[in-house]
Amino acid sequence: MTAPPPGEWGRTEPQTSTHLDATAVKVLAHPLRSRLVSQLRRSGPSSATELAALLQTNSGATSYHLRKLESVGLVTDTGDGKGKERLWRASTESHSWTFSELADDEDAVTALNWLERDYVRHFAAKAEQWLDVAPTWPPEWTDHLGLNDNVALVSREQLAAMRAEIEEVLQKYRRVGQGNPDAKRIAVYAYAYPVDLDQTPRGNRT
Repeated sequence: MTAPPPGEWGRTEPQTSTHLDATAVKVLAHPLRSRLVSQLRRSGPSSATELAALLQTNSGATSYHLRKLESVGLVTDTGDGKGKERLWRASTESHSWTFSELADDEDAVTALNWLERDYVRHFAAKAEQWLDVAPTWPPEWTDHLGLNDNVALVSREQLAAMRAEIEEVLQKYRRVGQGNPDAKRIAVYAYAYPVDLDQTPRGNRT
């Protein structure tokens, strides 16, 4: 696929995504499974043997967990493997969930709590890896990378609108560098949490 013509940034196909139900959340909430999905999204189709080497585990465990992920539609067998070696790919480029849809399933809530904490730990580890290598990158890149934090005073409706606008901007830019040899893949994290953690909103369960 070629890059969009000049002046037409953002004209790209929508990002493929899947919305996780309670069963999928419980399947994904496992240290190796979450890494398998992330690795396949990052590096493209791979065999269980290749993934095991990348994630420093054994191919038997990798194959087992790939099949569990396949059962909830998070990974797919491409059908292009050789012999008994299956070639796997991520089914979509991203996934999402809605907490209120899971709230009545205690096991799903527990799984989601673990999963979100795992993502935070993963982000922190990747951010520190970046800090380790940042001095080797040219300033025209490092000037625009790294941490940026802000505080917004919003209602829940305004928060939802803000998140939607941020997502729209990310969708606009997600593939604009395609075809440009100078382009790099950049991870962008958006994490919203209340500053005053002890102030529970009215109308919510405590």
